[in-house]
Amino acid sequence: MSATQNTTGEDFTQIQFTLSDGVGVITLNRPDRLNSFTEVMHAELARALDVMEAHAGLRGLVITGAGRGFCAGQDLSERKPAEDGARRDLSQMLEKCYRPLITRLRALPVPVVCVMNGVAAGAGASLVLACDVVFAVQSARFVQAFSKIGLLPDAGGTWFLPRLVGSARAMGAALFGESVSATQAEAWGLIWRVVPDESLASTLSDITATLATGPTRAYAATKAALHASSGNTLAQQFDLECQLQRELGYTDDYLEGMRAFAEKRPPAFTGT
Repeated sequence: MSATQNTTGEDFTQIQFTLSDGVGVITLNRPDRLNSFTEVMHAELARALDVMEAHAGLRGLVITGAGRGFCAGQDLSERKPAEDGARRDLSQMLEKCYRPLITRLRALPVPVVCVMNGVAAGAGASLVLACDVVFAVQSARFVQAFSKIGLLPDAGGTWFLPRLVGSARAMGAALFGESVSATQAEAWGLIWRVVPDESLASTLSDITATLATGPTRAYAATKAALHASSGNTLAQQFDLECQLQRELGYTDDYLEGMRAFAEKRPPAFTGT
């Protein structure tokens, strides 16, 4: 596969990455392998996150996939058992690659939106669930296929699943590895919205435009507060809300939002 030139000035071979108007767009780009993870892809994702974390005007990140699948999980050709039957420590890949990827996405101080263009399986499903908001095309589906090869869901899957859909559904999906359709995932609260397959390009464009013109500071505060809520008491969450709302009250975007509301016009947010 040839290298892909992008607006950041970097070359990538297994992802596409652009950064425009403060919004990063990452496209997993191994369509012939359903965009399954390799060490090279992980390294390129880390480089893209380096660029975004260093960008002072960052306003959002959109993640999607090339071809007919979003991500089929780990490329098992990199995990072939040794011919002599020697065992492999699978935690090494989790520590080296998946933990940094998932934790950096969660810590990124802007919305991370997934536009799921097809099947997400294994660690690919965990990547989807690590995003803040998920849109999925009608034909997309989730498969927690780990049990089929004698493993448990990883890359944060056992943390995300029960928090999103409850223990009963999480347990069933994990134990039996049955496919969950996009429509079912929406009904369960696993994702935000299902869109028609033919609306994939327009959905990507609309989300990118929304992030580029939205109240960036408010988005960041909302993300931080909602992610913190599962570990906070109500009193602690009130304290956090007070702190974040105090900070937002001093932003230019708040003043602009109030003026626009009074003048009955759309706000022109600057992200400051």
